[in-house]
Amino acid sequence: MKRFSDSLRLLFGGAGRKPAAEDFSQAALDLHAHKRKPEETKARVAAIREELESGHHLGNKWRFRRWASIVFWNALFVVSFYFDIQLVEGSLSASRLVGFHMADLNASLQVMLAFKEVLINLAIGSITVFLLWWFFGGRTFCSWVCPYHLLSEWGEKLHLMLAAKGLVSDHAFDRRMRTVLYVVFALLAFGTGYTVFETINPVGILSRAFTYGASFALFWVGLLLLIEVFYSRRFWCRYACPVGLTYGIVGSVSPTVINYNLENCLHEGECRKVCLVPHVLDVTKKSYATGLNVSVGADCTRCGMCVDVCPTEALTFKIKGLDKLL
Repeated sequence: MKRFSDSLRLLFGGAGRKPAAEDFSQAALDLHAHKRKPEETKARVAAIREELESGHHLGNKWRFRRWASIVFWNALFVVSFYFDIQLVEGSLSASRLVGFHMADLNASLQVMLAFKEVLINLAIGSITVFLLWWFFGGRTFCSWVCPYHLLSEWGEKLHLMLAAKGLVSDHAFDRRMRTVLYVVFALLAFGTGYTVFETINPVGILSRAFTYGASFALFWVGLLLLIEVFYSRRFWCRYACPVGLTYGIVGSVSPTVINYNLENCLHEGECRKVCLVPHVLDVTKKSYATGLNVSVGADCTRCGMCVDVCPTEALTFKIKGLDKLL
C-alpha cells in the first residue's frame, strides 16, 4: 500500500524521496548492504565502465517498435476514411473500431461534465477503453498511440542536439501544474457547458487533421513543439497534459508494468537519462528499492527505453499474474 500511495503521489506531481527504513524488506536491506562493500563497489564500477565502452546501453528496439505502433494506429484512421472501409471511424478522442465504440477517457469526462449527463454510447466507449488501457498500462497510450508523443520525441532529440551545442537549455516546471490544469479544465467544462480542453488538445487536433484535413489549430501544436525544442524539454507531456494524468490513474492498478530487479542493477543511471518521465526511475538509485522486485510507478509510459539501455535486465516488461506462465 505504501508503494501504491507513493506511486500516486509522484503521478500527481509530488517530489521524489528516499524511502524510510521501515519501508524496506529485510532481503532488500541485506542486498543494499552487500552492494556497499568495497569489493562489490569496485566490481560494479568496473562493470559499468565495460558497459559504457561496449555500447550495450545504446539499444533502440522498443523505441522503433513504439514509433511503428504510433504510425500504424494513426494511419489506420486515415486509410479507413479515405478508402471508406469503416474499419476505424472518428479520431482518437472518440471513435468506432469495427462497430465498437471507443472514447478517450479524458474527453469522455469533459463531455459528461459539460452536458451534465451520461450518454450511453460514451459510457460504453469509456468502459471499453478503460479496460483496454487498464490491462496494457494506462500511459501506454501516450507512448504507443499518441501522435503528439512521437512529434514531441523528435522535438526532444532536436532540443538535446541544440543543448549539446550550448544553444538552448531546459527550463523545468513544477509537475503539480498538470494536476492543477486537470482540475481547471474539468471545472471549465462543468461551468461553461463546453469542452474547453478539447479545443487545445494536440492529440485530438492531430488525429482529426490526419483524417479530415489541416486546421488553424495546428498552429497551436506547432507552438507547443517550439516551446519544447527551445525552452522546456517535453513541456506538454510532463507538465500540462490532463490526458496523460487520466491514463496514469488507470495505469496505477495495471497488471502490465516495468519490473525493476534490484539484484541485477548496476546503478549506473543510463535508464534515467533516457526515461521520458525520469522521476519514476528513482527506484533504480542506490539504496532506494524497498524490495528485490519493484514495479515502476503509475506515471510510467511503458515506452521500454529503459529496457533497451539496461544490459543486465534489471528492467523488464512484466504482466502480473501471467509472468510465471509465460
